Amino acid sequence: MNYSYKGKILISTPDISGDIFSRSVVLIVDHNDEGAFGLILNKKNKNMSERLHTIFGFAVDVYEGGPVENDKIFFICRGKKVTENFSEISDEFYLTEDIENIVTGIVEDEISVNEIKVFSGYSGWASQQLESEVRRKMWTVVEVYNLDYTLPNDESLWKNIMQNLGGEFLIWANAPEDVSMN
Repeated sequence: MNYSYKGKILISTPDISGDIFSRSVVLIVDHNDEGAFGLILNKKNKNMSERLHTIFGFAVDVYEGGPVENDKIFFICRGKKVTENFSEISDEFYLTEDIENIVTGIVEDEISVNEIKVFSGYSGWASQQLESEVRRKMWTVVEVYNLDYTLPNDESLWKNIMQNLGGEFLIWANAPEDVSMN
């Protein structure tokens, strides 16, 4: 493997429509010879969010991490590490599946709900699959993008990043969701 997309942002091109990846922004958490693992940052799961609100008694936004293993919960956290079981994303952010320590950290005020983003499922690619999709221009790779992964992002994140990229991306940002309608 010559190049890893780990830590990069993938922006779906308008060619991807009609599925979970349509207008998605994906953080690639890991990428190696065996494949890639990422989380969609801008697709809220309204049903799961409402269920957790009922359980916890306060609002918790849950995002669709991707179409794989939707029964698994992942957390991107900012700041203090309240678990020993984590993968570092950057100096400021880490990923964990450790529900018990995250909930304990919130209850004991070690970490704030505002420093956490919750995901249901993940996005996964087999060996060379992501590279092939990038070559086929299904994804635009954003090398460096200053983004707080724990912010509540919605569908407008995709359009905002496209607009910031400028050039041909401005056309994509303003394209209708169903490009066949253009």
